[in-house]
Amino acid sequence: MSVYDFSAKTIDGQDMKLDEYKGKVLLVVNTASKCGFTPQYEGLEKLYKDYGDKGLVVLGFPCDQFGHQEPGDEEEIKNFCSLTYDVSFPMFAKIDVNGPGAHPLYKHLKGEKKGVLGSEGIKWNFTKFLVDKDGNVAKRYAPTDKPASLAKDIEKLL
Repeated sequence: MSVYDFSAKTIDGQDMKLDEYKGKVLLVVNTASKCGFTPQYEGLEKLYKDYGDKGLVVLGFPCDQFGHQEPGDEEEIKNFCSLTYDVSFPMFAKIDVNGPGAHPLYKHLKGEKKGVLGSEGIKWNFTKFLVDKDGNVAKRYAPTDKPASLAKDIEKLL
C-alpha cells in the first residue's frame, strides 16, 4: 500500500484520490488554527512556494483532537488560513488522526513511520510526514520540527 491508495475530502467537500499526486513529494501535516505551532503555516507555505515547481505538495489536514485547537468548521478554517497565512497549498476537511475514527490515511502514515519509542499515535498538531514520489512514507517529524528544517530532506527526494 502507498499513500496513493487513499482518498480524502478537500476543505471544499470534494472527494479527492491522492493518486492525483503521483510523482510528487508530499508533506502531510495535521494542522490547527489555535495552536502554539500555528505560525508554522507560514513555513509550510514557504516550502510549498520554494519547492512546488520542483514537485513538492504540502497537504494540510485540520484536526481538533488536541486541546480543542481547531474548533471551526471548514469554511472558518479556510478563511483563517487564507487571510492569516496566505495558505495556497491544498487543505482538506477536518479529520481525526488518532483513535477509532482516525482517517485511513493517518492509520497508514502512523503504521509506516512510528514516533518516539515506537509509538504510533500522533502526539500533537503539526506532526509532519514526508512522502516520496512513489507514495512511500520516508520520514516522520515532530510538531516542534520547524518546516525550514525539513528542506534538506525534501531536496533529497525531489
